[in-house]
Amino acid sequence: MAARMPKIRQAIGRPLTLTEKILYSHLYTDDVCDFKRNADYADFAPDRVAMQDATAQMALLQFMNAGKPATAVPTTVHCDHLVKARTGGPQDLAAALTANREVYDFLASVANKYGIGFWKPGAGIIHQVVLENYAFPGGMMIGTDSHTVNAGGLGMVAIGVGGADAVDVMAGLPWELRFPKLLGIRLTGKLNGWTAPKDIILKVAGLLSVKGGTGYVIEYFGDGALTLSATGKATICNMGAEVGATTSIFGYDAAMERYLQATGRAEVATLAALVRHHLTADPEVYENPEQYFDHTLEINLDELEPYINGPFTPDRAIPISQMKAEAAKNNWPTRIDVGLIGSCTNSSYEDITRAAAVARQAIEKDIAPQAALTITPGSEQVRYTIERDGLVKVFSEIGADVFANACGPCIGQWERPDADKALPNTIVHSFNRNFAKRADGNPNTHAFVASPETVVALAIAGDLTFNPLTDPLLTRSGQQMWLTPPTGEELPPHGFAVEDNGYQAPAADGSAVTVHIAPDSKRLQLLAPFPAWDGHNIENARLLIKVQGKCTTDHISMAGPWLKFRGHLEQISNNMLIGAVNAFNGQTNSVKNQLAGCYGAVPDAQRAYKAAGIPTVVVGDHNYGEGSSREHAAMEPRFLGVRAIIAKSFARIHETNLKKQGMLALTFANEHDYDKIREDDSFDFPDLTEFAPQRQLHLLIRHIDSTSDNIALNHTFNDQQISWFRAGSALNEAGKKHKTV
Repeated sequence: MAARMPKIRQAIGRPLTLTEKILYSHLYTDDVCDFKRNADYADFAPDRVAMQDATAQMALLQFMNAGKPATAVPTTVHCDHLVKARTGGPQDLAAALTANREVYDFLASVANKYGIGFWKPGAGIIHQVVLENYAFPGGMMIGTDSHTVNAGGLGMVAIGVGGADAVDVMAGLPWELRFPKLLGIRLTGKLNGWTAPKDIILKVAGLLSVKGGTGYVIEYFGDGALTLSATGKATICNMGAEVGATTSIFGYDAAMERYLQATGRAEVATLAALVRHHLTADPEVYENPEQYFDHTLEINLDELEPYINGPFTPDRAIPISQMKAEAAKNNWPTRIDVGLIGSCTNSSYEDITRAAAVARQAIEKDIAPQAALTITPGSEQVRYTIERDGLVKVFSEIGADVFANACGPCIGQWERPDADKALPNTIVHSFNRNFAKRADGNPNTHAFVASPETVVALAIAGDLTFNPLTDPLLTRSGQQMWLTPPTGEELPPHGFAVEDNGYQAPAADGSAVTVHIAPDSKRLQLLAPFPAWDGHNIENARLLIKVQGKCTTDHISMAGPWLKFRGHLEQISNNMLIGAVNAFNGQTNSVKNQLAGCYGAVPDAQRAYKAAGIPTVVVGDHNYGEGSSREHAAMEPRFLGVRAIIAKSFARIHETNLKKQGMLALTFANEHDYDKIREDDSFDFPDLTEFAPQRQLHLLIRHIDSTSDNIALNHTFNDQQISWFRAGSALNEAGKKHKTV
């Protein structure tokens, strides 16, 4: 980094933000120019790749077709998504090892063959493990999970991507990104009382909305930032994914140095000290941020209060003092059934100690918890350490269940007992997302997001309207008692400890390792290349579905029980768009099959169109594809024959995933043209043969009453991305140019 900075400064000729320093120092070539934000594409060379087991399956199936003997950069696979939370850690882990043996063996063998580090089931959640072992200030990484951005808590540009992007980097190819806009957020003051780092990002989510950060990197700075722990910073960066940000980052400081040392990486801290001036923005930037950022915000931590965000969206930000009025106004169920803490967002030692401080008060003051409570540790290192330090015992004394070191309820891997799907109910958690059905598959579950300490307080009270800052609780004997603000430990006083962290190193030479996939497997399927574009305009395409409102990757390709098919494209395609709301009837998984003239499941209708050789189109609303990085949401429609997704706007990762898979990702030039789409329409793309950067395409909409509309469509494809479309996918194009065997 130090060697590259003089040339970067000469080329840019102005003070630099931290984000710019890291991005420019990771360009794929030494050619430096002042990239225009949100316009120019640049090629980067990330330092490493991380994948979780659900997304790694498809990514590694693609990498196996790349013809490379080993990955070009350090890469790891983390088995965290396939463990179901049922009763407790040991039992749930044992069940997962049996149920997913075929997938785990596949991932382990591919990792062993191609030089990839393998973190076994139970080792922990990918983002916590990365923070503890791999993240470093000034670095750049990509990961096949949207919450890869967690590593920004250690001053790293970490970006969530689809598996095809990861394959490029693993194969040693440049990774392309549109140069982001920059949002600077100054933090002043200091958190106090019940407020936690989580409350900062919950407030930011309310300020920006789920799409307000799209196209931006969020860079936090100010005196307030220096008061936060490294893991607190990671929590804030983690949920940057919930506002659509490309990533979030903090400058290197003493808290990061302490964390590196505590996690056995003193040598990294020593190296960082040598280039400390490069690991933050230039002084002029933070002195006059309006001159260097595209947008700025300021949050005074002294005045911040705890937030509870929800339900059904993480950007509905409600200060805790206003929850009683909001709940009454919206008729939300206020009795809390379950409180859940942990996940990749809030599973640090500091999080657990502050939550335990609240639980300990309930024990000492003889207050009976009114809701169930669960804890999901983020890594085996954290779990082992909190058990050693007596914190697990504290939670056990108030009846809490400790789940396995895995994602569990956060991603729908929760077999929730006695969940009555006929009745509305409320849960509170410290996770990052709270979309409908996400945690337990129940559309009537109102999920609210808060800090771990607030979640525990609410679970003890059993009431969504409880405010621990002002309200008393009743002891078992009927006395009124008040909870006091919790305190915690930034790092374990006696250091971290672990007996087996769950890491498995790859073979030094994997050439003799065989990767076996059974031909009749229902979990894994070798990939066949997608067909190349035939060179002709698309004609007489039919409407598969016109989506109404929010359509996340959960709506397009559900998780939960479908996770087991993440390595089998044909099987998992049976969940394509089954959660999306049809604009014409307000129902999910019910669309008109124009061939049969009747309504049925979305995948069934699409398979009928595919069998008849008829191209189809999906029409979407704003921020189509928000949420996780799962590329299955792009691969499934591609596999089943959908040719284009036309939306009012796209979430960044999903738009890229569509392009990578050879799909047309287009937006209405006039978003009101969305209203012109009718259920029985057919479509022609009359100028697709003239597809070019910065040139609109057009869509001829032919209605069943013999009338028509001709509308303009925008796109963000550059020359390289258009070549992906023509070749059928980015992997096809890369194979033509770079395949070695």
